[in-house]
Amino acid sequence: MQAEIITIGDEILIGQIVDSNSAFIAKQLNKIGVSVYQITSVQDDREHILKSLAEAEANANIVILTGGLGPTKDDITKKTVAEYFDDTLVEDSSVRKNIEHLWEVFIKKPLTQVNLDQALVPSKANVLMNKFGSAPGMWLEKNDTVFISLPGVPFEMKGLIIDEVIPKLRTRFKFPYIQHKTFLTYGLGESSLAERIETFENELPNFIKLAYLPSLGRVRLRLSAKGTDKVIVETEMQKQTDLLLPQIEDIFVGYEEDLSIEAVIGKRLTELGKTVTTAESCTGGLIAERFTTNAGASKYFKGGIVSYTKEIKINVLKVSEEIIDKYSVVSAEVAEAMAKNALLLMNTDYAIATTGNAGPTKDDTAEGLGIVYIAIAAKDKVYSEQFSFGNHRVKVINRAANKAFEMLQKEILKK
Repeated sequence: MQAEIITIGDEILIGQIVDSNSAFIAKQLNKIGVSVYQITSVQDDREHILKSLAEAEANANIVILTGGLGPTKDDITKKTVAEYFDDTLVEDSSVRKNIEHLWEVFIKKPLTQVNLDQALVPSKANVLMNKFGSAPGMWLEKNDTVFISLPGVPFEMKGLIIDEVIPKLRTRFKFPYIQHKTFLTYGLGESSLAERIETFENELPNFIKLAYLPSLGRVRLRLSAKGTDKVIVETEMQKQTDLLLPQIEDIFVGYEEDLSIEAVIGKRLTELGKTVTTAESCTGGLIAERFTTNAGASKYFKGGIVSYTKEIKINVLKVSEEIIDKYSVVSAEVAEAMAKNALLLMNTDYAIATTGNAGPTKDDTAEGLGIVYIAIAAKDKVYSEQFSFGNHRVKVINRAANKAFEMLQKEILKK
């Protein structure tokens, strides 16, 4: 079973936005056993879209389009799709009611004809109701190929994929059973890790694949099994998990299960009934942002302080000026004071603190570029570690955030 993804919009081709939609769609399709044959980005151009549709029909069983469904004149996807299916646009009453509801409850402005025209869909299409916007998704079929057109707004597209597209695809097609298990590891590079588990990888059964997913300071190992017999797949996956874990136990920090490490931490904190706060300098609020990206973060994340300057460290976090003068702002002593005082200020069970030189210049300190101190505070202790993350500012900041989550994860796993 193969799929092709077509993203429509000049803004992608000129680099104005990054195509994150394709990555999300491909990941969701992979979970149900659909391989993505090709991802194509095309202009808001009738001929270009028609050509891409014809080529995709020849290549794939499922074609998913995103973009070009807005109310403005440059959004031509809907008309072009209707033309490809030799169809006409008709008003769908359920879509119109949804639009009227959105405008009445949320927009609170007069409805224009341009907005109402978004209720027009090809007469042959099955409408996929968009709960988060006015442009509906559309499902059409031609010569045993399913065509699905979705809005390009990421949160609207994601809602439709999860709530409408995947369930409908499961009904329309028979897919193999797939199981993924992702192991989070920290502290060992991809090549060294691959060398360590080479024998394990070579002896995997042919229906289980191992993928390495490296990022700054961490490597995710993903085992993927695919087969027609669910019992065989799950039994063999557990067997291979039991074989792998002893080989990575010193760097293993938990299972991802399609969650980021901050979501894994949040889930564990919620289970324990514990809370966390942040006191960030060089990471500039990135750790707090990654916590609060996850729904329900208020259960375990009380808040954070971006103490980017010496004055804020002293006046808000109450770090002793004498400690700063003696050791400098980039030091273990300051990092630990930040974490300990943030924990007391926010009355949490854990606190993370970061201070360092992200570059390209450095503060009035003897420490070099890329040097970062990360501290973890708990009710009964505080400790810190020093790291050297290189000389690229973005890399330093992101590696520091990743390492902070790793340290907190290890601390929580002790409970």
